[in-house]
Amino acid sequence: QVQLVESGGGLVQAGGSLRLSCAASGRTFVNYDMGWFRQAPGKERESVATISWSGDNTDYADSVKGRFTISRDNAKNTVDLQMNSLKPEDTAVYLCAAKWIFSRSYNYWGQGTQVTVSS
Repeated sequence: QVQLVESGGGLVQAGGSLRLSCAASGRTFVNYDMGWFRQAPGKERESVATISWSGDNTDYADSVKGRFTISRDNAKNTVDLQMNSLKPEDTAVYLCAAKWIFSRSYNYWGQGTQVTVSS
């Protein structure tokens, strides 16, 4: 089992910044690709950003490219999401997820942290 705990959400004005952090425990962190997802009310969960086990490969949703940056620290078992130039449409619950490197889907999920961007 992998336990994931997110932190760093909150209320921010449009154009502002937030940094989300996810702390992982329970298994060898480097055996997992990591991702941040979000779900807004009435909408499907979507992938925001993913990062490979080594940190060498990242991928972003088109809607956040150039504004969000995902990073990981394998020594600290953490993965962060730096969010800049936030927009009201970024409002959602943000969830951290882990995928075993040989798996096709994300297996473990955190509880989520609310991000609200006011206009």
